[in-house]
Amino acid sequence: MERTVKQTRSLQTNITATRAEQDDEMYIEGYFAVFNRETELFPGAFEEIAPEAFNDTLSNDIRALINHDTSLVLGRNKAGTLELKVDSRGLWGRIKINPRDSDAVNLYERVKRGDVDQCSFGFNIIEEETEFRDDGTVKWRLKKVDLHEVSVVTFPAYEDTSVQARMREYEQHKKRQLEQRKMKLKERVRDGVASINVDKKNRTTQSSAG
Repeated sequence: MERTVKQTRSLQTNITATRAEQDDEMYIEGYFAVFNRETELFPGAFEEIAPEAFNDTLSNDIRALINHDTSLVLGRNKAGTLELKVDSRGLWGRIKINPRDSDAVNLYERVKRGDVDQCSFGFNIIEEETEFRDDGTVKWRLKKVDLHEVSVVTFPAYEDTSVQARMREYEQHKKRQLEQRKMKLKERVRDGVASINVDKKNRTTQSSAG
């Protein structure tokens, strides 16, 4: 996968709306990515995130957004309004809600009611492993990513560019497999013809000698 192709991945998980007792601050928190869990991108194609994928990227200037909309910023790690950390389960985040931001407060209330409970993250792939399996499926394992943003989303979905890039890679592999099978079939046919010709030649030689 090209590093220049921006990716988004969504997670159906339970993010929550909380309120701190000591200062009455509002927060949205939960896991934006989970490790070692296969996600089906499209039929026959799967992806999972390695535990080390975010190790070198959490110092980036990362924003928390609403539905990946760069005009709707909920928080930012450089400003101390977005906290991100990695544990054994995945990438956990907590967003400090601005009480003067009506979009943020409205989202907080929707999360609190359970109307919105899913999240996503945007990134570029730096390093990955590809496994083409015997059953014809493929699995990509993200080893290292460049994280740009995390989002609270109404409907989790992948960007068309992300899926299309993966589908092209998958189709190219299928095409190579088909070409390899054709070459092997031609070789078997050629070897078979050569074997038949040798047998005919041997029989002719034996007949002449008799």
